Amino acid sequence: MARTFTGRTRSSRGAVTWAACLVVGLSLAGCAGAPTADPATPVNSESPTAPAPTEAAAPVLTPDGTAAENLAYFDAVVASTIATEANPPGRTIIDALVAAGFAKDGLEVTADTTTKGEPADSIQFSTRFNGECLVGQNGPSSGGYHGVIAPLLATGTCLVGATRQIDW
Repeated sequence: MARTFTGRTRSSRGAVTWAACLVVGLSLAGCAGAPTADPATPVNSESPTAPAPTEAAAPVLTPDGTAAENLAYFDAVVASTIATEANPPGRTIIDALVAAGFAKDGLEVTADTTTKGEPADSIQFSTRFNGECLVGQNGPSSGGYHGVIAPLLATGTCLVGATRQIDW
């Protein structure tokens, strides 16, 4: 008969010890990580089976789409305009949006100057788009350009307050 140690036989202690070693060994195997490459061996970064990266398609105007479907295009037009002039006047932004296909009669823009004749800290501009509004704001006080989708106001406009007449 096998000697007992605290009520267990030697063979059952061996099984418990073996199981514990197996659990510890398996958990440590996950810590080993992948083998590192020899720094002297060149690494081929282009795998023949890896797909080539593709460029995302440039956003386009979808006249029958929703404001959400056209926000990326609105943002791209404004970003392109701002890339040539950090704080363009409202007219420049409106002209760019019209050239990009947005209807001029649906556009709004705030004044470029304050009532004291100083440059405005930021300007807002918008377009009505299928019952919603695409609204942008640009200027140093707003931290650059931001574009959002907003509901059409009860007045049928997008911007609150006084806006410039777009008569050019």
